[in-house]
Amino acid sequence: MQIQLTETESHVCKLLDGCTKYLAAEKGINTSCRVAGGWVRDKLLAVESHDIDIALSDMMGVPFAEHLRDYALSNGIETGHITKIEQNPDQSKHLETATLKVFGLDIDLVNLRSEEYTEGSRIPSGIAFGTPLEDALRRDITINALFYNVHSGQVEDFTERGLDDLRNGIIRTPLPPRETFLDDPLRVLRCVRFASRLGFEVIEDVKEAARDPVVKRALIEKVSRERVGDEVTKMIQGRDPLRSAQLIGELDLYHPIFSVIPEIAKAGIPKEFFQAAPQEGLAAVSILHTVTSPDGSDLVRPHSDLVTPLRKDHGAVARLYLAALLLPWKQFTHVDSKKKTQSTVAAVIRESLKLGTQNHYLDGVPALFDGIQTLKDGLRKFTRENIQRAPLGVLLRNKSVHNPLTGNQWTTSLLFSMVTDLVPHYRVNENAFDEQATKVIQQYTAFTKRVIELGLQNDVDSKPVVNGKEIVAAFGVSRVGPWVGKVLEDVVEWQLQNPDKHKEDCIEWLRARGVDYYVSVNERRDETPAKRPRKTERG
Repeated sequence: MQIQLTETESHVCKLLDGCTKYLAAEKGINTSCRVAGGWVRDKLLAVESHDIDIALSDMMGVPFAEHLRDYALSNGIETGHITKIEQNPDQSKHLETATLKVFGLDIDLVNLRSEEYTEGSRIPSGIAFGTPLEDALRRDITINALFYNVHSGQVEDFTERGLDDLRNGIIRTPLPPRETFLDDPLRVLRCVRFASRLGFEVIEDVKEAARDPVVKRALIEKVSRERVGDEVTKMIQGRDPLRSAQLIGELDLYHPIFSVIPEIAKAGIPKEFFQAAPQEGLAAVSILHTVTSPDGSDLVRPHSDLVTPLRKDHGAVARLYLAALLLPWKQFTHVDSKKKTQSTVAAVIRESLKLGTQNHYLDGVPALFDGIQTLKDGLRKFTRENIQRAPLGVLLRNKSVHNPLTGNQWTTSLLFSMVTDLVPHYRVNENAFDEQATKVIQQYTAFTKRVIELGLQNDVDSKPVVNGKEIVAAFGVSRVGPWVGKVLEDVVEWQLQNPDKHKEDCIEWLRARGVDYYVSVNERRDETPAKRPRKTERG
């Protein structure tokens, strides 16, 4: 089976082939190069790939990288700096890797491996140079165990299943799945991710091994939480987050992923939670997928202004899916090692997934939960009365509802609030809503329409029309004080209620209110008693 190389890829392969021939002829060093894993899979699927992993026979990555660099330079080809990534068996990083850039492509160089294990341990007792077959059998899934031989230009399938599994859309491990997973338990999550990314089916043997309590315990104890968080990030940013969530529920992986917090045993969480949690999270993800899908039912289609912004904001989509997965933790708080009480949602993101502020997961997702009650209170008020422009604008500007700095904007918050309101009206097993779901959608749609009718979507980010210095000048006082914050709040509310008026109108309104409304007598004095110069006695 042939792979069509780009011009750059062809240059890289010729350079690798030339280097191995040079080493054999001039230095008596015999080695061969095979492109391994994901690049081969993606090329066969006609998917663009930029990272090339090279598997070397009978040679370590760093010395070959040094030879490759020297050979390239002798032929007038510049390469990048060589970086060495050390082994870390405790975190399932069994091989030393060398990386460098060639022709603008990132190249990873590592030896073909053959591993021996002691009984009862997942960490290899020894790693030796292996054959391509031995290396292929130690990989996560068959479609990632394919090689492209740089010298022959042929795809090699040493498991004898990889190409067929790629054609038939199957996720299968090269060795018995339990053995593969105990070698590196993160492979359980990789099976989930590739199944959802590629739309492939996971065979039953793999599913059974993933549910094995020993495998799940190994995932908790033997894999760094950063690696778990990285896999979850790729799932929620990927092609089909819903499929990932469904597999997490089907394989009973929710708690090994989302409940690994050091102090979880002390949090007083009832046992019933650990039985019900995955279903609630799956329901929320299913609803989110349905209401944001262009092919969703008209009966549960929200206002377009809630969904349209998501088409350009992939970060907001990922945060929504993570928030939906974490919905079961909504009602719980958590006492950390420093005796501080925080939301369990934040604790899961920080401790169980080790996700920080990158992509606004740690600040943006808890903010979505913070905004739920604020929006629901506003929604109830809206249904009882024809809420006016100013209070509605203040509601949408509330930090828990709209905070662009954390990527948490009012449309995203409103959509997430709606998803949480729909959860009680969704039956996961039937993939169906009850008759009350339409009423929930209609309520949120009416609310959004009112925002649009009043033009508030354009004012949510607007700044106060006057600043602190202009306020001080308007009141004729000597300096800014804490009271200015209250003035600015009132100014924002005034301009929300009077969108057609200008700065001069606002200043006139403030003067009509009077300085005494905001500023105390002491605050209007040029000097406080503490700052007055002390009297000196005359000689």
